[in-house]
Amino acid sequence: MATKKGHPKGLYALFVTEMWERLAFYTMVGILLLYTTDTERGGLGMPSADGNEIYGLYLAFVYFTPFLGGMIADRYLGYRRAVLVGALCMASGLFMMGIPGKSFFLLGLLGLIIGNGFFKPNISVMVGNLYEPGDSRRDAGFNIFYMGINIGALVANLLAAAVRNEAGWLWTFRIAGVGLVISMLILLSQWKNLEAADRQTKPNKDDAGLATVFAQILIPTAAFGALGYFGAKWLGAHGMMPSGMRPAIVGFLVGALPVIYFFKNMVSKASPEEQPGLKALLPIYIAGGTFFMILHLNGSAMTQWARDQTDRAAPDWAPSIWKQDALPSYYPAAGEDTPRPDPRTLGTTANPAHARMFGQQRMDPSAVAAIAAANPDLTVVDLPVKDNGSEPDTVASRAVKVFAQGVVTVEEGEDSHGAKTVTVEVPEGSKPTKRVAFVREVEGERIGAVIVSKELHATLYTGYQERFGHPPEKLPAGKFLGVFNSELYQSWNAFFVILLTPLLVGFFASLQRRKRGLSTAQKLLLGMVMTTVALLFMAMAGLMTDDGAARVSGMWLVGFYALVTIGELCLSPMGLSLITKLTPPRLVGLTMGGWFLATAFGNNFSGFFGGIQSSMSPVSFFLLLAGLAGGVALYLRMVLPQLDGTIKKYGG
Repeated sequence: MATKKGHPKGLYALFVTEMWERLAFYTMVGILLLYTTDTERGGLGMPSADGNEIYGLYLAFVYFTPFLGGMIADRYLGYRRAVLVGALCMASGLFMMGIPGKSFFLLGLLGLIIGNGFFKPNISVMVGNLYEPGDSRRDAGFNIFYMGINIGALVANLLAAAVRNEAGWLWTFRIAGVGLVISMLILLSQWKNLEAADRQTKPNKDDAGLATVFAQILIPTAAFGALGYFGAKWLGAHGMMPSGMRPAIVGFLVGALPVIYFFKNMVSKASPEEQPGLKALLPIYIAGGTFFMILHLNGSAMTQWARDQTDRAAPDWAPSIWKQDALPSYYPAAGEDTPRPDPRTLGTTANPAHARMFGQQRMDPSAVAAIAAANPDLTVVDLPVKDNGSEPDTVASRAVKVFAQGVVTVEEGEDSHGAKTVTVEVPEGSKPTKRVAFVREVEGERIGAVIVSKELHATLYTGYQERFGHPPEKLPAGKFLGVFNSELYQSWNAFFVILLTPLLVGFFASLQRRKRGLSTAQKLLLGMVMTTVALLFMAMAGLMTDDGAARVSGMWLVGFYALVTIGELCLSPMGLSLITKLTPPRLVGLTMGGWFLATAFGNNFSGFFGGIQSSMSPVSFFLLLAGLAGGVALYLRMVLPQLDGTIKKYGG
């Protein structure tokens, strides 16, 4: 039964369910790298390469598990139950990440990875199952569904920024978990209406079962992955690995080889009637993997660009919940007209590890004493762990947690590019004994000082004088510039999807009415061309940064997301639609898992490219990516006639 708008009723239930799940997912995309690498607001303080590796591997495994989740849904659970199990796993994972401690952090990531494997491929299959083969409404249905994804993505970044500004990092995970609970409740409330989307298919007797999957995929994948990991580690120890190509990344890529072989076998064993459609999935997978490698730079390279290269100064009228203080690391690349903090707002230390301990909220009594000795004009004030005592917010907001002597450990080293790293850790379960603030009285007002290294302090003032030839304008004592959160810029992608989806659907419909419509495969090609244009646009932005030394307008990011979103609307929903058109019904869950496997490959490289971004000039970095995307666009153009012919054969 169709609604007044001409689409099956179940589409709107899936739209809302997916919207809430995507809110939770894009919360993670928005803040995961920022949280793992944060050194000023109580984050984990990992080196950039480590944070990017975690981000890339998380997204890679999030999109790898749908391969297995789709198969389990095809053969055992059905699509509705698989989606419900996935939502439950993801909610549990997010609530675990809201508990302090790295073990809970890692267990939470595991819950998200497993849950997404059940949820993501099967809800997309349910959308396809609402339409009969050859139904002309299918592409538009996927576009509508895709808009729901991006409403969730838009709200996610706005909500995450507000929550972490007001309540801290851990509450962002907890609030995202609430979103998953809402998603489950919506799914259960529409259970009966979604029965039509949960078609039961009869497996072919020659299809691989779970025992075969374990024997031919999972066990070989684990073995190959271990071989790739330890092999890369040995090569790295002997100086034979390219910079930035870390063992975990290599392990994932090598571990995926048995899965690729399995898909090749699946195609070769299919019936002659099924083989052309399955073979035609290859260019679709290549395009999807490459595109999502670029798109999911939004949480790695593009977030680093927003954090490090973008002028994020917020006007006075901007809502305060989306503004944070621009702490000292913001200013070295800021422009001449950006006022710097008053020097009395800061305290200094000759030991960079002590500055890192302050920023990560993990200090010990000896570090407190050393900072006090280096800054005799500062008064060390003890505060309770849970409240501000009698101190004003200007003091309490700069207080840091102090643990017993010997609890905090500091490790210094070098990353894969030779840059010095400092890691501050406390054992899980350790409780701070108190908080302390380093207080200075300025013109009768008590302010809590922010502790920085002497090197950074010199850059802010002496470095400015040398760079611009005059001293900087200074902010009032105790104040920092108000700037937008870095993750907010990711919202532009979702905003443009919501804005442009009806316009693009209308444009394609207009072409169709005039008998000049683009085929689904041509839309796929157009999407990859627009992705290449977006990267060339960012290469132009790189020219404006003086080789990375200066911040540039946020409008460059706005333009990038506008262009790449047009590419996304042409490519991603069309890829999902083509898979349901070209695949036999009994294998659609599995081949949808293949789409997400291709995405997993791309996501792994999103982390890789984010990790090497700092070792290249901005122009070179984006030209390299544009070359990769352009090469895939050329490949799609070469196979376009064959792909169009296959789609027509299957009634697409």
